[in-house]
Amino acid sequence: MRITRKFSRFYLSEFPPKYCYFNVVVYLDIWELRCYFLSSDPWSNLEEEILNCTKCRLHAYRRRAVPGEGNKNSAVVFIGEAPGEKEDEQGRPFVGPAGKLLTELIESTGYRREDFYITNIVKCRPPENRDPEEDEIEACLPYLMRQLELIKPKLIVCLGRHSARTIFRLAGLKWTSMTSQHGRVYSARLLGFSIKIIPTYHPAAALYNPQLRSALEEDFKKTIKSIVAEITEARPAKKTLLDYSTGRARSST
Repeated sequence: MRITRKFSRFYLSEFPPKYCYFNVVVYLDIWELRCYFLSSDPWSNLEEEILNCTKCRLHAYRRRAVPGEGNKNSAVVFIGEAPGEKEDEQGRPFVGPAGKLLTELIESTGYRREDFYITNIVKCRPPENRDPEEDEIEACLPYLMRQLELIKPKLIVCLGRHSARTIFRLAGLKWTSMTSQHGRVYSARLLGFSIKIIPTYHPAAALYNPQLRSALEEDFKKTIKSIVAEITEARPAKKTLLDYSTGRARSST
């Protein structure tokens, strides 16, 4: 028996299961062909790698790595720069004062924080909250790329210049400065799919700078709100594997 069917990047073929990329059990009944994936969740594997990563010097300073959190089926991803003190303590992104402001900004657009996926370019806290260095960004970049490949977002909101510069480089876009480019919508292709990118100021930079805070709030109210609404309405619900007990497709949203 030979069955070949494409699931994302992987192919299920050459049964019995020991010859498959995934460990799969397949059987035929009178009504349907059911495929049971016994492999572990790719998200769990990725997050475990991040939590145990030692690819750069930052692992020596961290308490906890911060993979990211939120809706993994979201059409929108917010990407910051690096965890801060509170994030390092809790293992969650944007939970300090900057995180509180980000939550308020998201809610001001009519959405909830948990509607979106939130992560950082760098997954470990740099000492004394300094800016992440280039080799640290490069060491962490494969994790971010895998996250984006799994989510396939339609919109990335870059929070801060390091996030924006990195994402623009990956997308083949020219980056000059946050002052001249914040709040603008850029279209590009990233990892083989079309995407929109909006750079804006990092909430931490806006906390004690009224001018930056005003610009950040304006970006959310004027640009981010409308693009998020457009994208989330246009993106159809994803479908998961067949339900094990009923065999009926379930919505993942």
